[in-house]
Order: sequence, then structure tokens, then C-alpha cells
Amino acid sequence: MQVDARAGSAYLVVPEDGPGHGVLVLHSWWGLDASTKSVVERLADCGYTALAPDLLGGLHPADADDARDALAATDPNATAALILSSVVALRAHSAEPTAPVAVMGFSMGASWALWLGTRQPDSVDAVVAYYGAQDIDFDSLRAPVLGHFAEDDPLVSDDELVEMQAHLLLLDKHVEFHRYDGTGHWFAEDTPAGPPDVEAAELAWNRTVDFLAEHAPARVG
Repeated sequence: MQVDARAGSAYLVVPEDGPGHGVLVLHSWWGLDASTKSVVERLADCGYTALAPDLLGGLHPADADDARDALAATDPNATAALILSSVVALRAHSAEPTAPVAVMGFSMGASWALWLGTRQPDSVDAVVAYYGAQDIDFDSLRAPVLGHFAEDDPLVSDDELVEMQAHLLLLDKHVEFHRYDGTGHWFAEDTPAGPPDVEAAELAWNRTVDFLAEHAPARVG
């Protein structure tokens, strides 16, 4: 289902048996593609109302150079506003419109997910970050964080990852990070850069589902 999220379109799926807890899905620089929509659909199969806003205005880059150019052409302030308005749109379709939502991000979307959890701590009850980092002050973050990271990743250095994890732990945040042997960036997605690592992607997904069930259950009671 396509819905309006003010500045752009979005992909929304509501479970067949009625609205569940909201999960906002933020895509990587490949755009709102079939892989992202599949995540939304799988979340709905687990009982969640899931929504993925289009952060690239309909663009679907053909390769990394195109994706880098598309990302560079975006206005960060406009993207931030779109993400914030998408939380409002998602809540309107979830089981409890006043409740916080979980947020799941991939690569650049993971960076935005961590930003959102910190920028609006009252609106987010769980953060799942796939191979994306942030260097902001996490002091305001209250949601638990689950992170999935590749073994060999030129886009997220070991130093960045160690520094982010240390920062979160020093602030006594709930953090659960996993590294996946033999994987590279985008290991959980089917993108122009290559297919997913099926085994690692499924392990990350199962950990994600368990994490959400503990911290942001699809149904209450």
C-alpha cells in the first residue's frame, strides 16, 4: 500500500488480522527497493504495522557511484523532516496511535535510525541498525539498540564501531552488537552491489525478531 508521508511516498503494510505495534523501516542508499519492501512485508507477517518512507524521492541507483551521487543531492534537513513525519503517519496506522514505535535502518538508514532514537526518545522504543553508525551524543537515547555489522566493511570502520559501542556503554545504554563472519556491507539486502549472504541475513533477522518481541512486541496481552 502506498501512503503519503508529506514530502514523499512510503510503503505501508498492516497485518491481515489488524494493526500491530509500529516499526519504521529506513532504507539504504539504494532507495525504496524490493528488498526494503520485503522487510516491511516480513514485519507485517510477524504482526507489526510497518512503514518505509522513500528517502530518495523515487530514485533507484544503478550502482554505488549513482547511489553516492543521489545521497549527496539530498537535503539532510528535508530527510530529517520526512522521517519525523513518517513516525506520525506510522502511528496513525498502528494498534496504538499514541505509543512509541520501533525503528529499523539499513546502512544510511541505520544512521538515521540511531539519530531518530536520540532526537525523539519518547517516540522510539527499540532501534535496529544494520551496518550503519553515528557519532552523535547518545545521552538522550532511551531505546535499546541492536546492531548487525559486517566483518569486512569499508563504510563502517572498526574504529567507528568500537567508538560508537563504547560511547553507548559508557552512557549505560542497552546495547547488543553482532559481527557476521565473512560478510561485507549490505550482507542482509539484495542490491545492485550483490545478493545477500543468506545465512548471515537469516541469523540477523531471527535476532531482530527476538529483539523486537522482547522490547517492542507486536501485540500487547
